[in-house]
Amino acid sequence: MCGIVGYTGAAPAIPILLDGLERLEYRGYDSAGVAVVDPRTGLQIEKCKGRLQFLRDRLEALPPLEGTVGLGHTRWATHGEPNDVNSHPHVSQNGRVAIVHNGIIENYAEIKDFLLQQGVRFRSDTDSEVVAQLLEYYFNDCSDVMDAVYAVLARLEGAYALGILCADMPDRLIAARKDAPLLLGYGEGENFIASDATAIISHTRQVAYMEDGEVAVLTRDGIQVFDEYRRPIEKQLHHIEWDVSAAEKGGYAHFMFKEIMEQPEALRQTISPRLRDGQVVFDELRLDDGFLRRMKRIYLVACGSSYHVGMLGKYNLERFLRLPVEVCLASEFRYSDPLVDEDTLVIVISQSGETLDTMAALREARSRGGYILSIVNVVGSSIARESDDVLYTWAGPEIAVATTKAYSTQLALLTMLGLYMGQRLGRTSPEEYAAITAELALLPEKMEQVIASTDVYQYLASLYFNRECVFFIGRNLDYALGLEGSLKLKEISYIHSESYAAGELKHGTISLIEDGTLVVSLATYGPLLDKAISNIVEVKARGAEVVALTTDSNRERLEKIATHILTVPDTHPVLQPNLGVVPLQLFAYYIALHRGCDIDKPKNLAKSVTVE
Repeated sequence: MCGIVGYTGAAPAIPILLDGLERLEYRGYDSAGVAVVDPRTGLQIEKCKGRLQFLRDRLEALPPLEGTVGLGHTRWATHGEPNDVNSHPHVSQNGRVAIVHNGIIENYAEIKDFLLQQGVRFRSDTDSEVVAQLLEYYFNDCSDVMDAVYAVLARLEGAYALGILCADMPDRLIAARKDAPLLLGYGEGENFIASDATAIISHTRQVAYMEDGEVAVLTRDGIQVFDEYRRPIEKQLHHIEWDVSAAEKGGYAHFMFKEIMEQPEALRQTISPRLRDGQVVFDELRLDDGFLRRMKRIYLVACGSSYHVGMLGKYNLERFLRLPVEVCLASEFRYSDPLVDEDTLVIVISQSGETLDTMAALREARSRGGYILSIVNVVGSSIARESDDVLYTWAGPEIAVATTKAYSTQLALLTMLGLYMGQRLGRTSPEEYAAITAELALLPEKMEQVIASTDVYQYLASLYFNRECVFFIGRNLDYALGLEGSLKLKEISYIHSESYAAGELKHGTISLIEDGTLVVSLATYGPLLDKAISNIVEVKARGAEVVALTTDSNRERLEKIATHILTVPDTHPVLQPNLGVVPLQLFAYYIALHRGCDIDKPKNLAKSVTVE
């Protein structure tokens, strides 16, 4: 959740650190801080609660922090309230060591009790400070910082991405990683660490991804990496293909709106290379026919919006494969004693590829013998590296906390995977396969039609932005689509919203409908259109105002009964949610805009959730 950036080189560190932290703001945070080490003055720290601008203002009011080696951090509170003291970096009692930390130290209380007995005084309420204090404790004992680092790592339980500065070694910084993302950036006469490539893309495109148990020592002249046994290792370098402009707003008011508008092109990037002569082709996939033939069950495992992709995927995969598909929240998966064995395909879906709950679920499934296929956006991410197979969405960087183009590309890719497996197994009819692949090729163009005019969404938002409760209803694929529409609205506008299977209204939920209640009725799934119309009549009879989302061909039928109509172009029924999600994203965006919300950085949320 938090952001880390570190620099060692010849230039002043503070401007580089602040620029990197600014590019990490999208991850969500409640405080920010920087540390530099200077050969003359030692460690210098400045940190504060609130937005990064508060830190900038404070630094401008102080004498410059000198140093060409430093660390920056944005914190999302887990242990200890958001305040100046609990912000990172944390400094050891005698000021010799400073650290920044992402993740959670699960045994921090035990370590803290030990250190208190040794006379160590703690300043903060965080789990992270124990790392700084324990490092100094071992450093005082052994006088070798690397010995101290490895001694500390042997004591820690939990997840960590660590950046470490030592006043006794002002020319270098140290990094360590376990179950939290951290990468190394290789430059000319300068080197970097970061929790996300976005932080350093303006300085270097050459990166290496740290693995669990690794420790890196960075100077301006190079990077040495060691494994958990302190053996030197060579890292494979990756070249970042996307340009820095992809992580900038480019004239749009918000990243979220920019990324909504980028969805047609993102879909092209996902679909076009894998659709050739009417055939779905996965050159990168190692999944063989032998496993497909013996496969008896599929799990779709994910969190948040990716879980909603899985909910839609369940309907389509069962249709294509005629096999049982179970959708599981990653945070619940490993505690549910899942029925995974060597005949089980586990499809793990994650935008960042670093979500801790999803990582834990992946490892649980792998330990039980399951075949792990991941769908992720970030190349080289932890989930991608630990999977048997990986399909990349190639959506480009997504900065807004509320996902849009990552969701759309995941959904398209999962549908294509279902078609691919269904054809290989002979369980998808040639006629349906041809019809869907033909419409897949047209999806980007049809999505461009949806986003061509935003006036209707702005108008509806002006009518309904002051509502405090909204219900989404739908059946089958529309129900699963409603889950995402509801999440978008609540996470960026802070309006309470819920999505219900429309057939369940009569079993209790309809008691919540009263005069003026806003109901968003999803009626894009043609086979159940009559049922959807009946549900609209049902809620309108109890005073609801209904915004109905349907297809162009069914507009006339719903105009007679709904309060307002939104439409999307017709496509094959299994692909209709790919188009239907865009009006829901835009509706949520304009509602949040009318309410004056911080759209790209909603309160209490983070882009990459690396805590459990």
